[in-house]
Amino acid sequence: MKKKDSIREVFPLDRPSNFLPNHPQSKKENKGPQKTASCQPSDKDKQKDLTPTKRISARLSIKEWATEDRPREKLERLGPAALSNAELLAILIGSGTPSLSAVDLMKTVLKAYHNNLNSLGKAEIHELVTRFKGIGPAKAITILAACELGKRRQLEKAEERQELGSATAVYNYMHPRMQDLDVEEAWILLLNQNYKLIKAESISHGGITETAVDIRVIMREALLHHATILGLCHNHPSNNATPSCEDDRLTLRMKKACSLMRIFFMDHVIICDGQYYSYREMGRL
Repeated sequence: MKKKDSIREVFPLDRPSNFLPNHPQSKKENKGPQKTASCQPSDKDKQKDLTPTKRISARLSIKEWATEDRPREKLERLGPAALSNAELLAILIGSGTPSLSAVDLMKTVLKAYHNNLNSLGKAEIHELVTRFKGIGPAKAITILAACELGKRRQLEKAEERQELGSATAVYNYMHPRMQDLDVEEAWILLLNQNYKLIKAESISHGGITETAVDIRVIMREALLHHATILGLCHNHPSNNATPSCEDDRLTLRMKKACSLMRIFFMDHVIICDGQYYSYREMGRL
């Protein structure tokens, strides 16, 4: 018997117009829609895969901080009073650990002692070394030395400053320094508003009959030391206290410069052995 021809229904396949039968993709089995794997991990995956070492490397060292935030630069710009206790101690120890900056390390240490420097100063070297990672014997010694210096400063009395409110006081103060000089030497006396001495400094060392004095150098020193009163004195090796014409010109220039900078020019005193000449007492200022 002849087999009857089977009748099959043929359904057209939806294929894109650019489909090529011989293309490699056409030979792949169609397994339905699949999720495409992303090459970029999610934020959560990043957090899970972040090892402790990678987390440590993400921290910024003090060298990577903005310049105005670094303890040393901050102290230089604003003074020590602008820094916290942790920042001041960080300057002393110099470095932290791979996971903590020097500042963060000292914050951790201070927190353990209730942020009290007095309590920290009572700690033992062995205690600091064994209790805190990153604190070795050298750093522990530095910390305790700083605390000890602070304690000793509290015990010290305020330094008594010499009062130089008169030409006689200036002479008595400067004569021992100048009585044996065989050449002229000029000194400035930087005083506060109570005529208390801030600093006495030699600004010129010259010849037998004269010495060069730079007004700019004098004014710079006065401003740097926050002086509100300024005195000038020099010696005459000849032991003749009479001022020269150059002494008069120097006095006039000093008076004008001090007036411009709003600093009181107290006096110009010429020191000799056993006598002196004061422009103020002679009514020439």
